[in-house]
Amino acid sequence: MRYISELHEGGRIQDVYLCKHKQSAVTKNGKNYETVILQDRTGQIDAKIWDPNSEGISEFEVLDYIYVAGTVSSFNGQLQASLKQVRKADPGEYIPADYLPVTKKNTKAMYKELLGFAGSIKNPYLSKLLTSFFVDDREFVQSFARHSAAKTVHHSFVGGLLEHTVSVTRFAAFLADAYPAINRDLLIASALLHDIGKTKELSFFPMNEYTDDGQLLGHITIGAEMIHDKASKIEGFPPLLETELKHCILAHHGEYEYGSPKKPALIEALALNLADNADAKLETMSEALENAGSDSWLGFNRFFDSNLRKTDEH
Repeated sequence: MRYISELHEGGRIQDVYLCKHKQSAVTKNGKNYETVILQDRTGQIDAKIWDPNSEGISEFEVLDYIYVAGTVSSFNGQLQASLKQVRKADPGEYIPADYLPVTKKNTKAMYKELLGFAGSIKNPYLSKLLTSFFVDDREFVQSFARHSAAKTVHHSFVGGLLEHTVSVTRFAAFLADAYPAINRDLLIASALLHDIGKTKELSFFPMNEYTDDGQLLGHITIGAEMIHDKASKIEGFPPLLETELKHCILAHHGEYEYGSPKKPALIEALALNLADNADAKLETMSEALENAGSDSWLGFNRFFDSNLRKTDEH
């Protein structure tokens, strides 16, 4: 199989891919065409079927595995495929695992590290809360381990939520050790719980799309609700501790313009915002560098509002 990451401008595309998205459209001249997003485990590529009624185009739907043939060009700095042939693939023509992006790290080892952080919490109420999520709630555990951390941008792969959470918690642990004013238990707990709402905000792969709750509420609000529901079942859970923990969740995006309902008012909330932002941005740039091929300059990246370049090897 030729993966999407191996395609290049001026080359051909000719293999089986997962149809992630399909939408009919009309050109300025009134001609019908279809936009299709193709996916494999290495990424996605935008594709166009300029003549949907041509002899080489057969019927297919979203989430079908489809054999495609065509050419690859560049549009607005992104690769784009023009498809001349499309048909539904036969079951023997593909292996489903090739079409789901999956974390490259060991899931069991990451979850063990997560439990280690949870086990380091000394506050009995926060300890019980974390246990209620990451140990006792088997349905949540399975969902958390399988989910992505985003639809796009960073950690948008199976196991991405777990990988991102562990990375953020590592940053948080460093900050807690470096700044004595930080309540370590509160920061570590909030780092472990900061994105739990994504288990309800995003659907499972291969869709990885926003749910109704995700569209209407968002993972930050959902996460705060989930914490309240669990904390309310723990006898004697201090109301102020619950409020401080939820504040960290509600403020972890840092700014209103980034979807944060609150700005950080606690040092732990500020530290969580910095840890979350650091991991998200470093992972985003790492993924961009990994997908860049052999070119030194990656071109303009809208997320960073800058032209990106690989570091020279010395």
